[in-house]
Amino acid sequence: ENFGGSQYTSARMISAGLQEFQYGRIDIRAKLPEGKGIWPALWMLGSDFWTTGWPNCGEIDIMEIVGHEPSTVHGTAHWGDFSGNHVSYGNSTTLSSGKFSDEFHVFTIIWDNEKIRWFLDDNLYNTLDITPSALSEFHQPFFFIFNIAVGGNWPGSPDGTTVFPQYMYVDYIRVFQQ
Repeated sequence: ENFGGSQYTSARMISAGLQEFQYGRIDIRAKLPEGKGIWPALWMLGSDFWTTGWPNCGEIDIMEIVGHEPSTVHGTAHWGDFSGNHVSYGNSTTLSSGKFSDEFHVFTIIWDNEKIRWFLDDNLYNTLDITPSALSEFHQPFFFIFNIAVGGNWPGSPDGTTVFPQYMYVDYIRVFQQ
């Protein structure tokens, strides 16, 4: 759609004020869009975002891809240091064949009071120890954000090879807590 002088917009859904939780296993089965300038993400922000802002609220990227790398998924955590500066830790994994737009995959985090662990189709690819006091952001409730961003510093802008419209299919979201 034409909006603000651009021929495309981004889309997102958030669960703030509707569903928030602390710790558990989160499984999201999704099939993702691809293409230059496309940036789908299934992620979470700390519920105190509205009062502390980002990055001090904490951010957990369950998964994100940049569309020009359609076979690589990134799992990352972001937070603010004691001076409010942005700090992040992440890792990625790449499919042995195919792209995330070819079929559904399950993106998982297992989050407890000691660690956040990221999985792709039940294969561990990243772990963050959240016991240091500098990572206190990750010991509070979080809410979901699902979005397909178009453009940005990381994916760049769409080009003539980018096909529109793009779709992110989410089959299910499951949150398991004790």
